[in-house]
Amino acid sequence: MSTSPPHGAVRAHWPRPSAWPVWVVPLLVLAVEFFGTMAAQHGASRDRTWNRGDGWGHGPGWGDGSHTYGTTHLDALGFAIVLAGPALLLLRRRYPVPTLAATGLLTGLYFLRAYPYGPAFAAVGVAMLGAIVAGHRLVAWAGTAVSVAVYFGITALIGVPFGERGTPGRPFPVEEPSVGGVSVVVGWSLAVLVTAELVRMTGQRAAERARTRAEEERRQASEERLRMARELHDVLAHNISMINVQAGVALHLMDGDPEQARTALAAIKEASKEALTEMRSVIGALRAQGETAPRSPTAGLGRLDDLLDRARSAGLAVDAEITGKRRPLPAGADLAAFRIVQESLTNVTRHAGPGPVTVRVRIAYREREIEVRVEDDGRGASLLDDHPGGSGIRGMRERAAALGGTFDAGPRAGGGFAVRAALPLNGEPEDDADGDGATGTTGAGEGTPAERGGR
Repeated sequence: MSTSPPHGAVRAHWPRPSAWPVWVVPLLVLAVEFFGTMAAQHGASRDRTWNRGDGWGHGPGWGDGSHTYGTTHLDALGFAIVLAGPALLLLRRRYPVPTLAATGLLTGLYFLRAYPYGPAFAAVGVAMLGAIVAGHRLVAWAGTAVSVAVYFGITALIGVPFGERGTPGRPFPVEEPSVGGVSVVVGWSLAVLVTAELVRMTGQRAAERARTRAEEERRQASEERLRMARELHDVLAHNISMINVQAGVALHLMDGDPEQARTALAAIKEASKEALTEMRSVIGALRAQGETAPRSPTAGLGRLDDLLDRARSAGLAVDAEITGKRRPLPAGADLAAFRIVQESLTNVTRHAGPGPVTVRVRIAYREREIEVRVEDDGRGASLLDDHPGGSGIRGMRERAAALGGTFDAGPRAGGGFAVRAALPLNGEPEDDADGDGATGTTGAGEGTPAERGGR
């Protein structure tokens, strides 16, 4: 049973921005806005000095005919706006809409005051992104459109010519709207909104993929639990039934036939050892990653002789026959065939009634399937599908159905019980440990040490 980890090694990668501490983005925005604004103010001051000889803001500029722009020197209010925008972003995850509204007002106030052009819009851009990612799409789009319209409406009413921008003595020395200015603001707003929508859709797709992976992992875990439950049921039911029968024989013969009682006790020891080994193999799948896998062989028809010997030691007369070319089988079909025979023998031991009971086991290797038949002539109560507390037949049927095969079980005409399963041979066969390709009838003691060794 494989205990290898289900997934490959996990590659190290940077966490998504949504997983960063809430203060990281505001700190980055603060650095960009502060140093970018100081650089913009320094450039505006240099331009004013350069053009002082020809009147403020109207000189030849930088020598290429372009004009400089006036600006209001950063004062306490300007610095407060630059610092307050990033600070408000600390609330963007809990209160995305109020954060967007507050940063938008601060950004509008900054440009109405005609402070230096710079990255003062970074905070409101992050707030727009946060609102859309949080699901407030309508508020972000409509709010941005209304805010831009209101801003340019105000500047149309109170604005001054571009050459007088930042004139001292006016509380809001903002320039009048122009085609270029409107185009820049609208284009930037659309770029941020569209980028935010792309980020939102990417996050939704990632979340959907994560949900799909989680559902698939839960389904696989459920199937694995079911498979392990079947394995444990087959292992314990078979071996505990054998132990129970042999213990009854030993108690009955303890005084009258000590040698026969010794044989029964030896069978009990072997069955208990087999049960413990099988349980370790099944439960070994629960080991943590990195631990070694069980070294015992996997259950399969290669161990059929050992299984039949234990059934004979329990007092059953077992007649086994294998037809067709014996060959390696896919792991699923090999294990299912073995477990069906095992569970059928267990049911005979528990339900066939007083002996002697003869069991006929037939294994037929065909080109595309393997057929398993187990019949007995017992006189006990028939084992129905709805037998109280029983899950043996249901487990055998599930094994066959999981491989796309067929399964039938029911009383035989004239007494006894019959089980038949046809399992398709799909997939790659396991390596044949014993290399036995012979055809014929099995009997006690046949098979190589690899077949008889047990798991």
